[in-house]
Order: sequence, then C-alpha cells, then structure tokens
Amino acid sequence: MGPLALSKNLIDLTDTSIKCWVNDKLRQDGNTALMIFDVPSLIETISAGITLYPGDVIVTGTPAGVGAGFPPPKFLKNNDTVTIKISGIGALVNKLASK
Repeated sequence: MGPLALSKNLIDLTDTSIKCWVNDKLRQDGNTALMIFDVPSLIETISAGITLYPGDVIVTGTPAGVGAGFPPPKFLKNNDTVTIKISGIGALVNKLASK
C-alpha cells in the first residue's frame, strides 16, 4: 500500500498493468484483465457477507513470479529493493531491512 488512493473514475481496473521488480530484475508482469474474478464481482461477493467501509482494503493475490515458485526459491532478503508499478498510479519502492 502506498500514500495514494484513486477514485474509480481515474483508473481502469479492467485493464491495468501490474509489475514488480526485485533489485531491478522483473519478477512479475501481470494485468487486472487476467484476474479470475473482476473487481466488481469481488466487491459484490465480499459485501454479501460483510459490510465494507471506506478505507477497507481487498487483497486479490499476485501475478505469477513469486519467489517461492522458482527452483530454487528466491526469497526476499535484507537490503533487497522491491519496486511495484501500477499503470495509472505510479511506483512504490521499498527497501527491506532487518532489525
């Protein structure tokens, strides 16, 4: 999650690119058009069972390319930099640090 939220008229969730890099290496390259269930269906299904409030977050999973799926697995480690770019929104960059 980042410091920016958009209203639904500023982004097309039926066709939005989502990419993730770890240390400048592309790991994930997906699009909301490839989701099994579209966003309106997710909201409808969830709200049938619970009340959604402004600020609630619905997480939908992730495109192919997660570290556990590599042989051998590529887990994140201290000092890795993760960059996520979503078309129409921008980029979120986080550097991992251990305590």
